[in-house]
Amino acid sequence: MRTSEIIHAWGKILKGEAPSLSIEITRECPLKCPGCYAYDPSHLGGGATLRELNDFKGQHLVDGVLEVVDRLKPLHLSLVGGDPLVRYRELEQLVPLLLARGIHVQLVTSAFRTFPEQWGREAHMNVVVSIDGLQPEHDRRRAPATYERILTNISGRQITIHCTITGQMMKRPGYLNEFLSFWTARPEIKKVWFSLFTPQIGDDIPEMLTSQEREQAISDMIGLRKQHRKLDMPEGLIRQFASPPRTPAECVFALTTRTLSADLKTTISPCQFGGNPDCSSCGCIASMGLAAVAEHRLGGIIPVSSIFKASIKIGRTRSRTDAQPLPAESQFRIVR
Repeated sequence: MRTSEIIHAWGKILKGEAPSLSIEITRECPLKCPGCYAYDPSHLGGGATLRELNDFKGQHLVDGVLEVVDRLKPLHLSLVGGDPLVRYRELEQLVPLLLARGIHVQLVTSAFRTFPEQWGREAHMNVVVSIDGLQPEHDRRRAPATYERILTNISGRQITIHCTITGQMMKRPGYLNEFLSFWTARPEIKKVWFSLFTPQIGDDIPEMLTSQEREQAISDMIGLRKQHRKLDMPEGLIRQFASPPRTPAECVFALTTRTLSADLKTTISPCQFGGNPDCSSCGCIASMGLAAVAEHRLGGIIPVSSIFKASIKIGRTRSRTDAQPLPAESQFRIVR
């Protein structure tokens, strides 16, 4: 992030506004992945589920997203789902309009279908393709977005690979290295990101990492970033996985990102996971990245986190009469 972007984001925080916005632009997805938080019954707070919301299509979706963006004026916009490429016709119209507004756009998809080559060449556009491990495991979990189909659909494009590390993966030594060796060798791949699986409180599912597996994953990533230059994760970020923010009120990502569901009005809080995520086991790369920034000391003395907390307080004071303030700590429900 450039200095000018940091200053711009800081300015929005001081005004009580969230610099980042995430929108689930559709309730639909052709996949049925085990452990998907978006379709967890508690994702939206225990009432309606994502599949039950009234979402938008066609020009209504384009106009609806633009209305939200023009009102909230985010610097960074993540388009998620469901799978956004379910609405590929709308995206072909919407993406250029968003980029023309100077917004950095990130689209997260399974790549079950292809997308315009131009998206990968845009300076302020990042297409992130989710991969659930090596081919045998991935194809079982994420059909019809199989390895074969993804490789066909990303041909000639530039993308970021994102993989969520699970307990199943860490039970096999060398798994992450094998994964990176396959994907980083491909010319379509600009960079690779890892997250760790984040459970809901009370979960007892195979995707969860034990404390020993979490420690091993951290150690593996630190070593592998030296072997695989496309693993775009600084060591300081990786080490944050060992001590994630304890509550949403301490999470810079949760405090600076507004998330809306597919009806374009339901707010998901305090972060993208929804429901009741176990913050002590958080594995979100965005959360760890911003935690690493907050830990940095200006001039080796003043932690960025202190400046951030003071800025949040100023922003909340200024936005008390604003219709769109940053959520106060008392408003946080442990909900993507």
